[in-house]
Amino acid sequence: MRVLWAVLGLLCVALAVIGIVLPLLPTVPFLLLAAFFFARSSERLHNWLLDHPTLGPPIEDWQSRGAINPAAKRLATISIVVVFGISLAIGLRPMLLGIQAGVLSMVLLFIWTRPSW
Repeated sequence: MRVLWAVLGLLCVALAVIGIVLPLLPTVPFLLLAAFFFARSSERLHNWLLDHPTLGPPIEDWQSRGAINPAAKRLATISIVVVFGISLAIGLRPMLLGIQAGVLSMVLLFIWTRPSW
């Protein structure tokens, strides 16, 4: 079972790293999942993730205070606006735009109601 947890953790880290450059893929939720999986599989991988200079601080902020960095909030907002703008530009059906707008609005509401540090 520990191998399965480790593989899932590594997969989440890979998705998080991809999410750094792709606006549609979230980064921090995958890092939080990776920390969860590593805590159950490998102390070494768990410590590596938490001690990582780039990937570790958002996890620590969330675990200790439920906080999201203000810069991350702004970047998430910009990414969401860009993705929705692309959806408008390619002419998605109004029903799909409505669903997307509703979901993205809830995501933004969640992000902006979290503490900032």
